[in-house]
Amino acid sequence: MNPAAPPWLLAEIRRARRGEGRERVAATQRVVSALGLSTVCESARCPNRGECFSVRTATFLVLGEVCTRGCAFCAMTRGKPAPPEEDEPERVAQAVVELGLDHVVVTSVTRDDLPFGGADHFARVVAALGRDCPRSRLSC
Repeated sequence: MNPAAPPWLLAEIRRARRGEGRERVAATQRVVSALGLSTVCESARCPNRGECFSVRTATFLVLGEVCTRGCAFCAMTRGKPAPPEEDEPERVAQAVVELGLDHVVVTSVTRDDLPFGGADHFARVVAALGRDCPRSRLSC
């Protein structure tokens, strides 16, 4: 564990490792799957998925799972991505509400194919979260 992490997070991680957060992990996976969303946790094969999900944190991956670049260090698929899904911002907000997430991180693959890299879509996601989940902290 990272000694620089805040004490509350270290306590949550210890609880998760004892199995107390397993239901939160399963619930997060069910909701994300049912809403057809992507998370960095799963798409990029993050080894900390269980720890994040168990402490009511998720990193949503918007604008699809296919990147327009091919960085050697990254686990994301490279290729020609599909167009952005118009209802994705509302589905991300719905997931945050259903899961009662305290902290939400939103990121995306690189979308060189879109004007301004898809910034308008990002803005719609942030607006939906602000409207539907005003108490959740947001990082982009």
